[in-house]
Amino acid sequence: MAAPTHLLYLHGFRSSPLSFKAQRLGRWMAEHRPDIVWHCPQLPPSPAEAVEGLLRTVAGWGIDAATDLAVVGSSLGGFYATVLAARLGCRCVVMNPAVEPARDLAKHIGEQTTWQNPEDRFHFRAEFIPELQALRPAVVSPVQRGLAIIAQGDELLDWREMLARYEGAHIKLLEGSDHALSDFDEHLGDILGFLELNAA
Repeated sequence: MAAPTHLLYLHGFRSSPLSFKAQRLGRWMAEHRPDIVWHCPQLPPSPAEAVEGLLRTVAGWGIDAATDLAVVGSSLGGFYATVLAARLGCRCVVMNPAVEPARDLAKHIGEQTTWQNPEDRFHFRAEFIPELQALRPAVVSPVQRGLAIIAQGDELLDWREMLARYEGAHIKLLEGSDHALSDFDEHLGDILGFLELNAA
């Protein structure tokens, strides 16, 4: 299969397009694949609004998502990427993806700040939990056209849950690393290769 014509990057909870991974991949795309549309939006706190906005964006491109779109997501962005892949049939790469975000984020209801800018505040509302639950049925089946990069050293999410959830997908299981994938550069080649982005 050929490289996608459009690439979406979806950041995680309390993150932003300024995250290290988003910036690193964005720079690579600009330098090596300027022919591909790169889109890394700031996602709203509401999961329903986030997914609806992403679906509108893709629809506005007027592309065949199954062949022309790839989505890369980290943590909560990995959950969203899986939702999009299930609905659109596109390729996806997920990095330490949130498997049960409704459960895991329930303890984070209230005012939050982003990792990249502590002055950037948002409110994670209680009603966002059922929104996550409503999205969950769409991702029950594993994504066959997906690559999951899972770190056993993830300090926030259980790698065993991730591994079980993405059974049937392409798996890269890391012995160490961490939730943020601080060693992202070591895995960039795998992502590019899986999405067939290496050669212009």
